[in-house]
Amino acid sequence: MSTEQKLEMLGSSSLFDLSCSCGLEPARQRGMQGKWVYPSALPDGSRVRMLKVLLDNACHNDCAYCAQRAGCDTPRARFEPEELARLFDQMVSANHAQALFLSSGLGTNAVRAMDQMLATVEIIRRRYAYRGFIHLKILPSAQWAQVERAAQLAQRLSINVEAPGAKRLRALSQKKNYRQDILQRMKWIAQLTAQPHTLARGHTTQFVVGAAQESDREIVLAAANLYHDYQLNRAYYSGLQPVAKTPLAEQMPVPFMREHRLYQVDFLLRKYGFDSAEIPFDADQNLSLEQDPKTVWAQRHPERFPLEVNTADPTELLRVPGIGPLSVKRLLAARAQAKLRAMEDLPCVGARARQAAPFLLFDGKSGSRQLSLF
Repeated sequence: MSTEQKLEMLGSSSLFDLSCSCGLEPARQRGMQGKWVYPSALPDGSRVRMLKVLLDNACHNDCAYCAQRAGCDTPRARFEPEELARLFDQMVSANHAQALFLSSGLGTNAVRAMDQMLATVEIIRRRYAYRGFIHLKILPSAQWAQVERAAQLAQRLSINVEAPGAKRLRALSQKKNYRQDILQRMKWIAQLTAQPHTLARGHTTQFVVGAAQESDREIVLAAANLYHDYQLNRAYYSGLQPVAKTPLAEQMPVPFMREHRLYQVDFLLRKYGFDSAEIPFDADQNLSLEQDPKTVWAQRHPERFPLEVNTADPTELLRVPGIGPLSVKRLLAARAQAKLRAMEDLPCVGARARQAAPFLLFDGKSGSRQLSLF
């Protein structure tokens, strides 16, 4: 099999791993040059073209949602470390790629597969003197020394939890151990990325949404725990899209709106000062697909509103639907110069006026009453 054919196969195999911050959710599409290169947001906010690829798509694990699972007749391919390192260097030299996301199936031996991934990155760093961004996946059976070396070679690490808890993971795989294989490695990653001498400065994870029939509340509580106890930088959510010839092939695909709502909640937890106990769920412990979670929360707390836009505390303004951290900053700067008197002032600070109006007063006047004139 040619290198180009391997790239096509192993690039497409990495498609549904969103934990490299590609910024394409909920879209699932090929990147530029047809080489599975994606526009990706780095931790500092800059954007680069990232090659997403597996080193090997063979795997001895039995994850029910995965096309690479053991026993599935998916065509197999693998790169040798020198082969993939050379290919990436060529893509960087041609300005087709600027960063790398490297993962792998477990092959027949997960420790050996992790060694091969590390060898690939070693060649890229040493032989080709690449100093750019690398996101390296940590495999469930990786050893401490391997995770330590990964933290020295890559700027970002990740290990996917896939399901919110041991019970849900057992429904997807009889071979993975949630605490020993996943949480133990995540603990190691958190310890290593906190050390000043390591290159890695953060780690992420991914949930496969809907694969284990879990509720949204289970996912949100699990993510909040990972943020608090394991210093996770970011959780990603990939709605189940059933793959033929897997145990979940006949299951209905998860609507992208469910995935989108989980991302909105994730921002409430990380950027808006919400606690997981404040997230509004329905009777089935799921998020509303019709309304965003911040609006649902605001509607359930009429005692908090309306707020006077000219005097409200920044933390209170962050609770208003349609107003985010940047618009709060702009709003504070604007009202320091002059009072905001009408809904027309909101778009000027980047807020969504129609969403925010029912929850605000403008110098004592109701935003809702201005809505029909706006």
